[in-house]
Amino acid sequence: MNVILPTKLVMPVTTFTPDETRSEEQRMVAVDLFCGVGGLTYGMRQAGLEVVAGYDIDGSCQYAYETNNPGTKFICQDVTLLTAEELNSHWPEGVVRILVGCAPCQPFSAVAAKAKKVRGQEEIETSWDPLRAFTRLILETLPDVVSMENVTRLANRTKNPVYGEFVDALTDAGYTVTEHRPFGPDYGIPQTRRRLVLFASRKGEVALPEKTHATDEYVGVLEKIGGLKPLEAGESDPDDPMHIAASLSEINLKRAAASKQGGDWSDWPDSLLLECHKKKSGKSFPTVYGRMTSESPAPTLTTQFFKIGTGRFVHPTQNRGLSLREGAIIQTFPRDYVFAPKNSKINMTVMGRHIGNAVPPILGKTIGASIIKHWNHCLIYTMLSI
Repeated sequence: MNVILPTKLVMPVTTFTPDETRSEEQRMVAVDLFCGVGGLTYGMRQAGLEVVAGYDIDGSCQYAYETNNPGTKFICQDVTLLTAEELNSHWPEGVVRILVGCAPCQPFSAVAAKAKKVRGQEEIETSWDPLRAFTRLILETLPDVVSMENVTRLANRTKNPVYGEFVDALTDAGYTVTEHRPFGPDYGIPQTRRRLVLFASRKGEVALPEKTHATDEYVGVLEKIGGLKPLEAGESDPDDPMHIAASLSEINLKRAAASKQGGDWSDWPDSLLLECHKKKSGKSFPTVYGRMTSESPAPTLTTQFFKIGTGRFVHPTQNRGLSLREGAIIQTFPRDYVFAPKNSKINMTVMGRHIGNAVPPILGKTIGASIIKHWNHCLIYTMLSI
């Protein structure tokens, strides 16, 4: 098995034959599969990669994707139906061909694992279709470099054998597969999110850049969102329609007010407890309705981060849930990232899904920088070895 789990983030030295030499001015062109609203694309463009197209089945992502990534085309299409011929059409002859993607992670999440007990086998098998399609497209087009970002749980081969098939297929096709599990705060992401980042290259290992933040330098959540206009629950900022907080019932307002930073519902008076909290099983969900800690990174955002009953998503200093804009900032989208046309009605459920499912742009930039450094290193080494 040619899977490398590096203990140090170092750039490998690999010998290549002269016929693999490429010109120094060669373009590096990427296509982003399962692109969503463009977090990965935006980050890779920031790193210096040219991204020519993004594919996603959800057409509601198109406006944000194309508005924030001008010149990159959004294609609303089911990736499982994408052909090698169409994918190849995005890469001009002679360029470094890069294929990246984040297959939908819900099928591999901890929640999905519990749900498998009640889901039919046919539904479980269908949930693997995006990853299988990604595998097929790689084998049919043989890009120079591949990258995939996903939840770390995906890499459990025992529980997710299709992932093992994915890695084996790439290895058999001549790729060196490298897995990393970067922790968001190490790279300036104000969120305790650890992800699986896989690279596959025909020229050896791909390393991640060195960490940018030591433990005592982690970015706290309030440092990133503290400058936004204060809101009450149910209120929005007239100057930014994405800075909108969900309404709360009277009792949930009291629960938010009673929540302490870093605490849990055991801090509340008995009159505010839910019935499930009084049961033994309720003790397994201590962070629900919890308040974030100002000086620490936020917890991993879900697609329902704007609801205080789905995790530790009470604002660190205000008695409400996170606004959509605050969630986007915690995901490292820039403050001015446009998610919807001006004067359009904001659907919090849809926007929450777009933001929660996104690859943080800072992680996208890290992935892009890794690919560029890897290929340039390979080019220099090849030229020296001629």
